[in-house]
Amino acid sequence: MVKIGEGIEVREKLIKKACNLAMEAHSSSPGKPYIYKKINGSTDVVFAFAGTLSFDGWYSNTSFGETEINTTLFPSLRSVGTDEVAKINEAFARRFQDILDKSSLKNEVEKAMLEGRQVVFAGHSSGGAIAILAALWCLECCRTRPNGGMLVHPYCMTFGSPLVGNKIWSHALRRENWARYFIHFVMKYDIVPRMMLAPLSSIQELLQAIFPFINPKSQYYQHEAVARSSNALNFFMTVMRNASSVASYAACNLKGCTNLLLETVSNIVQLSPYRPFGTYIFCTGNRKLVVIENPDAVLQLLFYSSQLSSEAEAAVVVARSLNDHLLYKNEMQDSLEMQDVVHLNNLTDIPLSSNVDPSDEVASVNSALNDLGLSTRARLCLRAAGEWEKQKKKNEEKIEQNKRSIRDALSKIQEYQTKCDIRKVGYYDAFKIQNTDDDFNANVRRLELAGIWDEIIEMLKRYELPDSFEGRRDWIELGTQFRRQVEPLDIANYYRHLKNEDTGPYLIRARPKRYRFTQRWLEHFDKVQAGARSESCFWAEVEELRNKPFAQVQDRVLSLETAANGWIQSSLLGDDVFFPESTYTKWWRTLPTQHKQASWVSRKITS
Repeated sequence: MVKIGEGIEVREKLIKKACNLAMEAHSSSPGKPYIYKKINGSTDVVFAFAGTLSFDGWYSNTSFGETEINTTLFPSLRSVGTDEVAKINEAFARRFQDILDKSSLKNEVEKAMLEGRQVVFAGHSSGGAIAILAALWCLECCRTRPNGGMLVHPYCMTFGSPLVGNKIWSHALRRENWARYFIHFVMKYDIVPRMMLAPLSSIQELLQAIFPFINPKSQYYQHEAVARSSNALNFFMTVMRNASSVASYAACNLKGCTNLLLETVSNIVQLSPYRPFGTYIFCTGNRKLVVIENPDAVLQLLFYSSQLSSEAEAAVVVARSLNDHLLYKNEMQDSLEMQDVVHLNNLTDIPLSSNVDPSDEVASVNSALNDLGLSTRARLCLRAAGEWEKQKKKNEEKIEQNKRSIRDALSKIQEYQTKCDIRKVGYYDAFKIQNTDDDFNANVRRLELAGIWDEIIEMLKRYELPDSFEGRRDWIELGTQFRRQVEPLDIANYYRHLKNEDTGPYLIRARPKRYRFTQRWLEHFDKVQAGARSESCFWAEVEELRNKPFAQVQDRVLSLETAANGWIQSSLLGDDVFFPESTYTKWWRTLPTQHKQASWVSRKITS
């Protein structure tokens, strides 16, 4: 067994088989999109995808060929905090969609999953990109099944795969706890995993010139003249120059640089949006495997592990950058037998010097870093990635300390709501009138909670919390309780001060991010469409409707009543809504008789 990451172990035999089939698919006939193979003596099945060597199969017309991902197919690939949809390489997305629509992949995968088989999606080169999308699609299907917990999660293994998506991928997959199922093998000098860091315009002609080298159907397949050509040299240098820009910019952000020049450069120089995700296993070339899970550190390794020691070795390294792309089968055979695996888990403890006492506990790590050719600067960047990960956890610990304050404040607001109910005055209306000390104290609690949650939302917006935080059920439930109890008070305060007359409707112009986020948070967790958990906005809609002619808003009134009926039955809306002097009751009584007679609300409010 090879320990890939925390709690993940994969059999060497399965890795080798996946690699062999991936390389076989790469050499298969163009009309066959994938190979489906059941592994004898086990429950494993492998879907190995063929790559494409046509330029259109790698890039679309934009600078980096990216587009927004299809959220119908991949609903999880978004940031809940920023409400940002992930970006994906459009050509890869188009090819996967074509395979899904025109082949038997869907039926074969579903059958294997229902049989309880361990499904592995594999691919070499751009076939790896398709394998990634297939695995992600499969995980989404598992997520939406009623008995999803009973299914065996799939693995994805790629060999020399290009990058396929932006930073939202890593964020979303870590939130869903799916990143561990994606395992990417990368040879030390293989240029393909790095090439998406360069814009299309800079490499288009060069790429077309070197494609024949990795095309099994070409007469120039593995032709040494191509590997040592000026086109190959220029291609390598262009990719690495752009990789340097991306890695340097990312490293500056990790180190907390606030230099305005950095921001100016990022606005002028177009940097690649593509970023790594999942577990990366770097093959050093001497039968050693280096495992790393931190995506920020992986980005730095993609750049620094392919550096030239001197100009004299340029020709050799450039040739290896192409040759390495075709050597995964042999590398897996040799490296997996050696079982020399180094895990870069404690990035903050990485030695900065290449000279370490052999008896030191970090000697094996240092040896692996030396094999990857990492300079002191590279090691500092890896440390920075580790420090940033630690800082995120410290931030999480800090806001964890706010839980008691949040619960205490919510408890006080619940007491306030109960007191109002006893007086037969809903807490929304009582807060809006502000006649008692209890109303004042409730406002103090509202402001305290707003401060705490605004800080949390800002941290999420800046990705200053662990990616897994957005998936924590305890915080989702606490955020939902906060939104349902406190947002009605914000709405009451807004309309009490007639802010709608200057700013406009609360829902359109004034709803705070702390409520927008906590609503999206629950909707994502419950796997429902946007807007399905809007019960805390009930009073905002009432306030807008009651100031408009019924004929103008009849459809909205009916829609609100339908939604409110469901919220009442689910105990998400209380009977205080129907108190005789409530804002809702007073307005509802002014509606046309014909409407009231047909409405379910008539059973709650007597005319």
